[in-house]
Amino acid sequence: MTSVSPSPSPSEFPVEPPTEGAVNNFQVDLRGLVDLLSHHLYSSPRVYVRELLQNAVDAVTARHAHEPGAEVRIRLSAAAGRITIEDSGIGLTAAEAHSLLATIGRSSKRRGEGASAAELQGLENTRRQFLGQFGIGLLACFVVARQIRVVTRSARDPQAAPVEWLATDDGSYTVRELPHDARPEPGTTVHLEARPGAEEWTEPARVERLARDYGSLLPYPITFDDGLGGAPRPITDRPAVWDRAHPTPAARRIALAGHCAQLFGFTPLDSIDLDLPVAGVRGVAYVLPEPTSPAHRAGHRVHLKGMLLTDQADNLLPDWAFFVRAVLDTDTLRPTASRENLYDDETLAAVREALGARIRSWLAELAASEPDRLAAFLSVHHLGVKSLARHDAELLGLMLPWLPFETSDGSMNLEEFAAAHSEIHFTRTVEEFRQIAPIAAAHGLGVVNAGYTYDADLLALLPSVRPDLKVAELDAGAVTDRLDPVPTAVELSLAAFLSTARTRLEPQSCDVVLRAFQPVAVPALYLDDRQARQERDRTAALESADSLWGGILGSLRGSGPRARLVLNHNNPLIRRIAGLPDPTLAGTAVESLYGQALLMSQRPLRPADSALLNRAFLGLLEWATHPVNSPDTPTAASEEDEK
Repeated sequence: MTSVSPSPSPSEFPVEPPTEGAVNNFQVDLRGLVDLLSHHLYSSPRVYVRELLQNAVDAVTARHAHEPGAEVRIRLSAAAGRITIEDSGIGLTAAEAHSLLATIGRSSKRRGEGASAAELQGLENTRRQFLGQFGIGLLACFVVARQIRVVTRSARDPQAAPVEWLATDDGSYTVRELPHDARPEPGTTVHLEARPGAEEWTEPARVERLARDYGSLLPYPITFDDGLGGAPRPITDRPAVWDRAHPTPAARRIALAGHCAQLFGFTPLDSIDLDLPVAGVRGVAYVLPEPTSPAHRAGHRVHLKGMLLTDQADNLLPDWAFFVRAVLDTDTLRPTASRENLYDDETLAAVREALGARIRSWLAELAASEPDRLAAFLSVHHLGVKSLARHDAELLGLMLPWLPFETSDGSMNLEEFAAAHSEIHFTRTVEEFRQIAPIAAAHGLGVVNAGYTYDADLLALLPSVRPDLKVAELDAGAVTDRLDPVPTAVELSLAAFLSTARTRLEPQSCDVVLRAFQPVAVPALYLDDRQARQERDRTAALESADSLWGGILGSLRGSGPRARLVLNHNNPLIRRIAGLPDPTLAGTAVESLYGQALLMSQRPLRPADSALLNRAFLGLLEWATHPVNSPDTPTAASEEDEK
């Protein structure tokens, strides 16, 4: 079963001479084939329009190879449940109609048998221009048609009479010769009659829309007639908008923006030419005007030799290029059997890499010559550029002055931030950064929020492009060292309070230190780092491990610093708590400060932390609801007696 044309040489497919007007059966289970095409191969019946256009274009291509000066005419019409397409292509003889139109996989676009080397090369060169390659062709139209009638006349054999090939969806067909005046000129006309339930697919407006969608870039002029008496309307719109001449670059950008709005429904931030002559690829990528998730793989629009292949090609560009939607035409990439996507092979992989390099070059050109356009792009799509820069040190160095980061000095690029801080610290979570940022800013500590996608990777690469910079993950010691120490005499006077505080928080694996820092409104700061978290996890696992596993975990005990609760001596509340004469109340207050600092850091609470918060809250309520000096007021002694 194949496309209508072009025809082979008479010796290519020897067949038994057909019986004039006899009823013949297809060499395939037609009903099973239609079910396969409708439910498994094609995503929608709409592809029948593509098959009709494909047959007509291939027929005209074959006619031009045989007769270069032949006229080009392809006309599609639709009315009252009937579709007609007429072409001035190569046409078929009666024997070819039997051989080609009724056998699946049999294509007139295969190589001829017994031909000379020169003839074979000519056939191969012509075959490369054909749209159809799989031999499914005309019979695929039975997904919407009850009956297909083909009237054709061969250009290869001028003496051959016109032929009518009439097929129905019951799997039978007839072939008969017609009088010479039934079709004076070579070419083919295909008539489809819609089957019940498929009439919607043959409505003129829908047929015209589908024809424009599939065939706007086809190499030959195609017209459409809706049967209402008006002039036929053009379907093709060539050259492609990216190949048209424009008076100025600005005029070209405006034309491309209009094309994008019509095609994809948005006005792009910019457009990127995707011109790979060696790979037979030509097109354009449109930059999305709004941020999009890196996990979202946009569908790109791909034409194969002018015919729309798919508008959902998600394997055309590298994953990092999620900020563009592309439309292109190619004559080298392979389609899948359904001709609705690209076959992912080595050729596509090479094209994908080359298209990615073109997008990267566009970024470099903007950085070098048009910083305003680059800044506008990065304000929306910095995430995509960061993703690319992770794997490209040259691009990272190029983009460093432009990529925005959230820092303790505000939102800025790393170039500006590095000018103020020779040592850069970073946090791995947004919550940790937001807790430490105001304190770091007040004490001159340079901290970058690496909790966003790709930022930690880029910071790790920063020394490779700026060897003078030191980059390290923020740890509790680095922050504590930047905070102002309290006078020695003051710390000695509060030794008893600090001892009580450390004792209360020892079960939480948390140390307590006293410092003076800004802002004054922050009473306590919870500092944690990776080593401290690893040690806590090891301790928790040790408590529930058996003797063997417990011995292994015990041998791994770390000597690194633990988490720290830093009390701000500048805060009036801390000074009042430190002066409480009752150590039990002071300890409960410290537990409350620990819980509040944990909540402010937005870290996940362990069961032990939740129990501490509950105990501290109830303890403070207990103290708040008993009058001072009341006989029932809890005291340290009474609590010890209760225990």
